[in-house]
Amino acid sequence: MGKMDGGYRLDVVVGGMVMLELKAVDQIEPIHEAQILTYLKLTNLKSGILINFHVPLLKDGIKRIVNGL
Repeated sequence: MGKMDGGYRLDVVVGGMVMLELKAVDQIEPIHEAQILTYLKLTNLKSGILINFHVPLLKDGIKRIVNGL
């Protein structure tokens, strides 16, 4: 985990290139997407993956988020 200014806390950054934001919620809401996009902007990373573990099939809980591509 990484910590940014302002008390924000990253879940996982892979290889210094891809951010993973992990959730276990009934459904992904726009606020979750906005959260990871904000983290991407603050860290100057270009790519993130939002993963929701509260789904029957994990592939249905994965969403790619990009910053400025």
